[in-house]
Amino acid sequence: MVNPGLDISLRRESEIPLYRQLIDQIRGLIDGGDLPGGARLPASRKLARQLGVSRISVVNAYSELRAAGYLSAHAGRGTFVARELTAPDAGPARRPVPTASQRASSIREMMRLARRPDVIDFSGGAPPGDFFPLRYLQDAINHVFERDGADALAYEVPAGYPPLRSAVRDYVRAIGINCRIDDVLITGGAQQAIDLVLQSLMRDGETLVTADPTYLGIIDIAEARRVHIHGIPIDEQGIRIDALDNALDDLRPRLIYVMPSYQNPTGHLMPLHRRRQLVQLAAQRRIPILEDEVYREFRYDGDELPPLKALDESGVVIHTNAFTKVLLPGIRIGYLVADGPYSERLARVKQAADISTPGLNQRAIHLLLERGVLAKQLERNRLELRRRRVAALAAAQRFLPAGSHWHAPGGGLFLWVELPQDGPSAAETFIAGIQRDVAFAIGALFYTGAGGSHAMRLNFGIHKPEAIEAGFKRIGAAWDALVAEYGDVERSAVL
Repeated sequence: MVNPGLDISLRRESEIPLYRQLIDQIRGLIDGGDLPGGARLPASRKLARQLGVSRISVVNAYSELRAAGYLSAHAGRGTFVARELTAPDAGPARRPVPTASQRASSIREMMRLARRPDVIDFSGGAPPGDFFPLRYLQDAINHVFERDGADALAYEVPAGYPPLRSAVRDYVRAIGINCRIDDVLITGGAQQAIDLVLQSLMRDGETLVTADPTYLGIIDIAEARRVHIHGIPIDEQGIRIDALDNALDDLRPRLIYVMPSYQNPTGHLMPLHRRRQLVQLAAQRRIPILEDEVYREFRYDGDELPPLKALDESGVVIHTNAFTKVLLPGIRIGYLVADGPYSERLARVKQAADISTPGLNQRAIHLLLERGVLAKQLERNRLELRRRRVAALAAAQRFLPAGSHWHAPGGGLFLWVELPQDGPSAAETFIAGIQRDVAFAIGALFYTGAGGSHAMRLNFGIHKPEAIEAGFKRIGAAWDALVAEYGDVERSAVL
């Protein structure tokens, strides 16, 4: 069947990426019967010219529609509407609009393209592997086996290896959290800690609120636990208290999740006055806060701020951190600090989840803490990460598109960049970047709803300065190539 023509109108001023608008409109034409089964679509290059967009946008849209079963491709013949969409003498088959998680899944599929050895990949969430003290770990494991023998491989008590819990208690006391060993629960990393809190405090259909954008893991866990998640606008000081206060009246959430120190993905640091306001608001409303501090130790500038739990006089804050970012990701050792009723409930859920966190890992981490390896590792990591941050800021200024916005993070691992709104989206830039062997995390992944179409998260900590410079240069070149195809966006690089 010959192509009957496509009635498509794209809005460049929209936050929705152009390729996503194209997907939605083609799907609408198919669902509405304007594009019947077997209809041939224009070639990607031709449609891109007609719409005045990048060919990559069309290619990406066609690919996603094929993956969803709307289109089929035949080598040498073209792209067609799948025939099985329309049954004889029946109206067009209706398919549900993809959910936010389905859209995120499609973006994750794109990001798998980054996992090639020749790609400079800024998309990860952890420091590089060579930051981790493997020799010290090997020595610690050997010592644990010599000291404890088979006991090191037995089940631990559900709350965790007592000497490690004691060490965590001492560690958090040093940053202002007054707690007992009974308030400390050892977990399989911070991700499990978050999951345990949702299982303990929330039921299906209840609501949690978080910053928007937020950590991708909390979005995934909320969906897995069938919990509604609502994003609250942020500024450069973190979650906005005024917007949160208003939302609490309407949503009546069961939990507030925040990352106050060098937030993933934006790198924002919540100042002391806002930390106090947040804790006070939660105490007044009697809504628990889950405080995620996994990037807290990566501080390069300014004074150390107390965690929310140190400001908590009502027991509403549950504090989590992990040794995964600063020591060893694969060891998966984290912890929760919570007051009485929360602590008891969390311990029961933890026991049901996995009986106990592996004892060998707990004992090895305890020995590393006891030997001072954590403190030494932190100092080494901070010095090198500070150097890489300087390189990233210089490379961003030199190579990223004019009109992009970012702030210099005082800690953490990430540079959050907002590309010019009148240019290619982050998803389009990602696809063009993959062709130049560079990758980053697409900003839309981190939003609970629509948003982030022109944002990208760059992990500057994962590469040495020379690779940072080369990677940022490739991103700029990818954006330039797209602009050349658009033909209507001015760009003057700062060189």
